Amino acid sequence: MSSKVAVVTGSNKGIGLSIVKGLCKRFTGIVYLTSRDIERGNNAIKDLRKQGLFPRYHQLDVTDRESVLKFKNYLQSKYGGIDILVNNAGVAVSEAYPNFEENQMIIDTNYKSILTIQELIFPLIRDNGRILNISSDCGHLSNIKNKYWIDRLSSRSLNMEDIQEFIDWFLKACESNTFRRDDIADDGSFAAYRVAKVALSAATILQQKELQTRNISVNSMHPGLVRTDMSRHIGFLSADEAAVTPLHLVLDAPDSLKGAYVWFDGKLIDWYNYNSDCYFKRSSYLQLLAEAGL
Repeated sequence: MSSKVAVVTGSNKGIGLSIVKGLCKRFTGIVYLTSRDIERGNNAIKDLRKQGLFPRYHQLDVTDRESVLKFKNYLQSKYGGIDILVNNAGVAVSEAYPNFEENQMIIDTNYKSILTIQELIFPLIRDNGRILNISSDCGHLSNIKNKYWIDRLSSRSLNMEDIQEFIDWFLKACESNTFRRDDIADDGSFAAYRVAKVALSAATILQQKELQTRNISVNSMHPGLVRTDMSRHIGFLSADEAAVTPLHLVLDAPDSLKGAYVWFDGKLIDWYNYNSDCYFKRSSYLQLLAEAGL
C-alpha cells in the first residue's frame, strides 16, 4: 500500500510551519516541509526535530516552473501521488501602493504560481484527496468595487480565462498609470495583493469543479491576521492558533465541504456577497501598528 503524503508549500516559517507541525502530530503519513531557500528550510527541519517532529524536506520555489517540475517528478517517482496539498506560499509588501514591478511580483507569487501548481502537482492528488489554498480577507469578492469585474467574477459561467483577463486588466492599468483606486476597496490600497487573492479564491471554485468527479476537496480560506513576518508580527492570532482551521479543513472536515471560502474561525463565508464588509481594512491594521509603536 502506498504511503500517504502531505505537502505544504512555503512552510519554513509562519502559518506554513505551524501547519507542518500539526500534520506531523496528527496525519498518519509522510509530511513535506518545502521552501524556496534550502538553508532556511533545513534550519526549520532541525528545529522541528528538536521538538520530536520529523517532516521531510524538499526545495520548492513555486514561482520557478523548473523547481515545481523537479518536485513533481520526485513525488511521482517516489510515491506515485500525494493526498494533501496546502498551497501556502505567498508574499506581500508593506507599501500600500507598490510600483509596477512589485505588483507584478505579488501577482506572480500569489496567483500565477498556483497555475503552475495546478498544472503539475494537481494530477498527483489521489482520489479523495484534499487541497487547501491559503487566501486572505483580501481574497473576498468585496475587495473588488469595479462593477464589470464583480459581475464577471461572480458569474456561474466563470472560467480560468476570465480570471486571467482580470489579472491582465489590473496589470495593464498599473503599467499605463490608468489604475483607478475606486476600482478596489479601501481606496485601492494593497491592490495587487487583493487582486491576486481574489483571483486565487475564484480559481478555487473552478478547481473544485474540475476535480469533483474524483471526490477531491478544494477549498480556500482566510487565516486571520496572524503574527508573522508578513504582518510585521502584528495580529490577533499566533501561527499555531491560525493553523487550527487549515488542519481541520485537510484532516477533519466532511467530504461535502467543497469549493468553499472559509474564515479563520471555521465559518463558511459567502464569497459572492460583494456588498459585505469582509474586505481587508487598512485603517484597522494601521491602528494596530500604531498601538504597537511601529
